[in-house]
Amino acid sequence: MKKTFTILMITFLPVWIFGQGCVAIRGGCGNINSPGNNFNLSKGEFMAGVGARYFKSFRHFRGTHQETNRVADGTEVINHAVFLDLSISYGISDRFYGTVVLPFAYNTRSSMYEHGGNPPSGLGERHSTSSKGLTDMRMGVGYWLRKPTLGQTYNYALGVGVKLPTGNSSVKDQFYNQGPKKDQTVEAVVDQSIQLGDGAVAYTFEMQGFHKLSDRMILNATAFYLLNAREHNNVLTRNGQSYYSCPDQFAARLGAYILTKNRAWSFYAGGRLEGVPSTDIIGGSAGYRRPGYVISAEPGVSFTKNQYSFNLSVPISIIRNRTQSYEDKQRTAATGVFTQGDAAFADYLVNFNFYYRFMPFKKKAMP
Repeated sequence: MKKTFTILMITFLPVWIFGQGCVAIRGGCGNINSPGNNFNLSKGEFMAGVGARYFKSFRHFRGTHQETNRVADGTEVINHAVFLDLSISYGISDRFYGTVVLPFAYNTRSSMYEHGGNPPSGLGERHSTSSKGLTDMRMGVGYWLRKPTLGQTYNYALGVGVKLPTGNSSVKDQFYNQGPKKDQTVEAVVDQSIQLGDGAVAYTFEMQGFHKLSDRMILNATAFYLLNAREHNNVLTRNGQSYYSCPDQFAARLGAYILTKNRAWSFYAGGRLEGVPSTDIIGGSAGYRRPGYVISAEPGVSFTKNQYSFNLSVPISIIRNRTQSYEDKQRTAATGVFTQGDAAFADYLVNFNFYYRFMPFKKKAMP
């Protein structure tokens, strides 16, 4: 049964990727208090983790309609995003735990429209911009509603946390074919989707739990919301027409996994929803953002041996929806003409995690 709980610690590892593309403002921000990070951490135990994630977004959607001509014409925007999270979790008590995540990212963005314009009206030259470094640091605490015990059939945890604006929210790079005659190279802020931070303090609220369906099958669920009270971060977009927004973010995950007879391997299948709303719960919603959501099917596999745990999952996009933004709605109301921007999404996400659980100071047996 102890090994079953150890596998639980790894199978609950969604590590949210909001939008998996241009909708995403941060590469990952949530689930730091999940059972995947903390379940069965006894008082005084630590868990160190490394998480790596990658996606390529290039399929353009306006609403749920895919603009297939963008790829056919070669005018699609292509984002490559690589994320690395270093985390440490600590069992404050058998039910109360805390987690700190130090995240890093490397992003590249290839486009034509930012470098002279899409053909036939533009120059048709494809160039890239990039960003790399520390993103927004995250920390939080959580509490199990029932005391974790061997043989437990269900349990739920509630968590709260904070996201700090440690990532640069005004990264700049070179843009080509600029100016009235399209003959200048200028330095300007990169697109919001590859900025390293949003420039705001935000607060996270989480719920996660599991139900044991049988000795080798367990159902799990996770819900997450990031609440951003700040309206915008005072960073002007490249065209100078608006500031970058500081939006809320949300995610939910539901699935089940099956353990092998020796409990070393487990196989996961589930679904997940993640996205950015067009209107925040509190504070203003003005400023530039690409709201939308992704619904994905998520297969995964985990392996656990002693204190070590590995997890690989590949969420595959099923529904992608670039919803109307706050600015889209304002323009629609002012002009009477329906306005809705587009965004590029990924087909899938690759998510790999490694965790090591340890007790730094073990009591010595009495002689």
